Amino acid sequence: MTTYSTMLKAKIHTARVTEAVRDYEGSLKIDLDLMDMVKIAPYEKILVANLENGNRFETYAIPGDRGSGTFSLNGATTHLGGVGDRIIIFTFCQVDTNEIYAHKPLVVILDENNKPKGGLKEL
Repeated sequence: MTTYSTMLKAKIHTARVTEAVRDYEGSLKIDLDLMDMVKIAPYEKILVANLENGNRFETYAIPGDRGSGTFSLNGATTHLGGVGDRIIIFTFCQVDTNEIYAHKPLVVILDENNKPKGGLKEL
């Protein structure tokens, strides 16, 4: 019988929230170039951690304009953070337990303008 472990798939680290739109049905809008960089699919479930206030929440990623640096909190998530907050976005995947030590998540660390610092990293 095959067993699986839940592993970190990707992380966008120290993104700055650029907008908050309360009258929206939900989600986090992310610059599509950054989503592509770490292989986050549109509408994929994400976990978000707010470095400013400690809030964590689950939502889904929606694509923002390429190259825009957009990170927009939408709907109820606007109660958990605001413009200028630094956030971390995580996605996870199921990996065959026999392969967990070979698994390498994709990570991008962003500067204060939501541009990659040093490119894509593997942990």
